[in-house]
Amino acid sequence: MSALFHLERGSQATLQQQVREHLVSAILGGFLPPNKPLPSCRSLAKNLNVARNTIVLVYDELVSDGYLTSRERSGYYVNAQFTGGHLEASPDTPAEPHIDKVNWLERLKVKPGHQSNASQSHSWQSYQYPFVYGQLDTSLFPIDSWRKCWKDAVSVQAIRDWSSDRYDSDDPQLIEQLQKRILPSRGIQASSEEILVTVGSQQAIYLLAQLLLDDQSCFGIEDPGYVSAGHIARVFNARVKSLRIDGDGMEVDEQLNECDAVYLTPSHQCPTAVTMPLARRLALLEAAQQQDFIVIEDDYEMEMNFDTHPTPALKSLDKAERVLYVGSLSKTLAPGLRMGFLVGPRALIQEARNLRQLMLRHPPLNNQRAVALFLAQGYHDALLRKLARVFQERGECLAQALKQHLPDCLSSPISGSSCWLELPEHIDAGLLKQRAAKEGLLLISADSYHFGNHLPKNYLKIGLSAIPLEKIEPGIRLLAKIKAQLQT
Repeated sequence: MSALFHLERGSQATLQQQVREHLVSAILGGFLPPNKPLPSCRSLAKNLNVARNTIVLVYDELVSDGYLTSRERSGYYVNAQFTGGHLEASPDTPAEPHIDKVNWLERLKVKPGHQSNASQSHSWQSYQYPFVYGQLDTSLFPIDSWRKCWKDAVSVQAIRDWSSDRYDSDDPQLIEQLQKRILPSRGIQASSEEILVTVGSQQAIYLLAQLLLDDQSCFGIEDPGYVSAGHIARVFNARVKSLRIDGDGMEVDEQLNECDAVYLTPSHQCPTAVTMPLARRLALLEAAQQQDFIVIEDDYEMEMNFDTHPTPALKSLDKAERVLYVGSLSKTLAPGLRMGFLVGPRALIQEARNLRQLMLRHPPLNNQRAVALFLAQGYHDALLRKLARVFQERGECLAQALKQHLPDCLSSPISGSSCWLELPEHIDAGLLKQRAAKEGLLLISADSYHFGNHLPKNYLKIGLSAIPLEKIEPGIRLLAKIKAQLQT
């Protein structure tokens, strides 16, 4: 029986957890007969070189969970209920006749996989120099504080609060923390009926597109910008229009005339990181009122705005309820947590809530409670202060490295966790990115942010959130070397 176990002494899982997992797999896989006793605790412990008490605890847990039965003076046996559901294939099964299977590619009405996406590797941790954005260096995350919040989130009272299905409601504690801790820092006041928790900002954009767009709609997006917003709009057959940007963000002029809705990232423009000034924000709100279009404000990196006097969110200036505000906590908490929120007029939020209910009712309430506790106990504010110090230090290091190794390239002001780098015109950033990846250098090129095909391709987005300080200068030095090779 010991052959069924492969214990890893250096694993994050305890030996007790590993023994239990292997035993459960063996039981459910039908490898242990119900009429034969399992090895004694002492015998199995000796074979596996673990403490006898470890095996005792595992056996007792499995008895409690129903996997094993305990017979006095006989030992532990597999519960027969777990062995009767395995079917054996008959060796004499006749060959099946030819069956015409469904052609799913012809049946599908929408094919999202045909749309291009940002060139961001899913395995960024494997690169020596990961200049990506939207990912967080795990060494910066307060693991102990997060574990404490999770422990509090699974207290008896907390479980009673979130374990039942709330149908379409969110955790009231999280809503309260968004009202008290997050939105006021952006100048926004909102009632609980005006806030909806989403599975990241991406779901918020999707919900709004489904509610507001159809085949008669024109949806404007910044170009360069967050192209996934355009892809979402096309799912609902909307016409997507590229909108020019300059050093102050999206230009407010006649290009907005046809739009029914406009999506933009005014605080940290994605990807250039420029901030739309107050005068242009007011001009945009006036244009939206005069031309009757809706503004979707994605407060990109709002939790990483380290300016001592940040420009207030566009939503905070809105008096006509034309701005729908999309936010996310993922970039500081954990990208994989997928925790976002949507703020808008009560009537719109109610319909978004109804639509979300048809999809998934609500995001997991245990996650919501843990995030609420993380905010309430001040850990999030402390994390932001830490990130401010770290990213400022990394930004200064990056600026110096760019000045030293890439003097012929132009960098936007390093803001938040990234900068936008302009290469000489004859350099193809896409080709540079491919060459760099082969040498352990992960970059994001301009083609990841152009919805149209008319914009220059000699740009890179240099992210700082995932790369350690000591690797920034060597990474930029390597980038300069690869660039020089392309120029020869």
